[in-house]
Amino acid sequence: MVKEGISTAVIKRLPRYYRYLGELLESGIERISSGELSGKMNVTASQIRQDLNNFGGFGQQGYGYNVEYLYLEIGKILGVDKKHSMIIIGAGNLGQAIANYANFEKRGFVVTGLFDNNPEIYGKIVRGIEVQSTEKLKDFIINNKIEIAALTIPKNEAVKVAEVLIDAGIKAIWNFAHVDLNVPKDVVVENVHLSESLMRLSYNLTNDKKNTEY
Repeated sequence: MVKEGISTAVIKRLPRYYRYLGELLESGIERISSGELSGKMNVTASQIRQDLNNFGGFGQQGYGYNVEYLYLEIGKILGVDKKHSMIIIGAGNLGQAIANYANFEKRGFVVTGLFDNNPEIYGKIVRGIEVQSTEKLKDFIINNKIEIAALTIPKNEAVKVAEVLIDAGIKAIWNFAHVDLNVPKDVVVENVHLSESLMRLSYNLTNDKKNTEY
């Protein structure tokens, strides 16, 4: 049973648990303790137990965690046990890279449409998907019951396109545009600001260097 008010930090760790458990499954490991999982994930055993207790615990004292069971249960919590139809708006380098990343389908995210406002690339095929005009966006979403849209377009276009997406019924936006979107409460936005991530990396690198100078 999932408790209400799960912290953002816990939610961010769930995909890591899922990934590591998947690797353990591939290695043929059937069970693991929180201590052993702690050593692999660089998260304390206490934190792991606290995180998982938000969702029911899943472990047995003296036994640890059944790897396959925990992997499947976290998959259900994350919703990756289901198929999610996704479209990409922006068929530039980033949009095409996302469309070509086959591992998304293994996680249940199936790219079914690719859109752009550049007539020169209409009809181009990217991993079996034809690039279409953004003018066809709304009808495609409605007719194909699309759940998720990825925005890989300039920020000056993102706000207008997001309005079209929401009007068509999209409930989740994966936003790579460098702009914050104002959306209704029932629409989820996950912002991915690549430059901000790089600047955080630069900050940590710079401050690590300063710390070693003393």
